[in-house]
Amino acid sequence: DHQFYMVVETHGSNGDHDEEKLNGFLETVMGEGCVVDGTIAQSGKDMAEIWECREGISPAMSSKGYTYKYDISLPVPRMYDLVEDMRARFADTGRDDVLTHGFGHLGDGNVHMNITSTKGFDPDVEAIIEPFVYEWTQKNRGSISAEHGIGQMKRDVLHMTKSETCVGLMRQLKTLMDPNGILNPYKVVPE
Repeated sequence: DHQFYMVVETHGSNGDHDEEKLNGFLETVMGEGCVVDGTIAQSGKDMAEIWECREGISPAMSSKGYTYKYDISLPVPRMYDLVEDMRARFADTGRDDVLTHGFGHLGDGNVHMNITSTKGFDPDVEAIIEPFVYEWTQKNRGSISAEHGIGQMKRDVLHMTKSETCVGLMRQLKTLMDPNGILNPYKVVPE
């Protein structure tokens, strides 16, 4: 029913103080119309159920078809723009069999963009996504990898958002920490 939903979790040393601050925050943002509804967990069970909703997004997307997953970081004001631009990109190509959703961490600009092809893996869908997603991220001063690392999938596009100096430093750190190349071989940093 709403464009955005947000989970706010606090961990302070004084529960009463935290609750007072959170209630004050909610009163302010609801009074300004920034937030139209909300709930506050009253127990650990409530909190687990709220987090279950958030953690269920990716599995729900995957249950609809083949899901292309991107873990990127962007400047916070631009966080959701990539999701909207990707939706427009699919609409422009007449692909109504593709679902695009984004969720992430407002505090650090980390966006998990899930794009699901309801007809299964499709090289044409992948071609609409890549390299566009990496080029868009580069143009908007983001990083192609946020919390889940480079791995094998992004290793060869790392240069799009990291300078050669930065990649060289990554190689040096990898060599220093793993001189025999036995930890995640062929992953993380391009040769």
